[in-house]
Amino acid sequence: MSTQQRTAKLASKRILIGKPGLDGHDIGAKIIALTLRNAGAEVIYTGLRRSPAQIAQVAIDEGVDAVGLSILSGSHKELVADVIAQLREMNAHDVKVFVGGTIPAEDHASLHQLGVSAVFTADMPLDTVVASLAESLA
Repeated sequence: MSTQQRTAKLASKRILIGKPGLDGHDIGAKIIALTLRNAGAEVIYTGLRRSPAQIAQVAIDEGVDAVGLSILSGSHKELVADVIAQLREMNAHDVKVFVGGTIPAEDHASLHQLGVSAVFTADMPLDTVVASLAESLA
């Protein structure tokens, strides 16, 4: 898929990037937010140290198509489960959730079982992230 095709697929999409938990490092989240914005998506960034309930509420308020969670703390399973539970409680079953950060390969399957549509790690090329999201949000 060409860059133009990816941009066209993301052009009408609203994506929330959230930093749940106490992790205070957000460079990766900001890089993803800027990359998705440059690929045509409308991106909302929640800022640092948001609760799962806050992230889900912003997702509802903003009418997003997807929520991206950036987690470096090692609490990814718990935080992802909490965000997805909050979204379900708010009847946002159609909002896709993806996660990025320091996520060990052995945890990917359990995150998918929770309902995560994609897991991205720091060593993935940004073009791969954009292409994957363009496909899953098409």
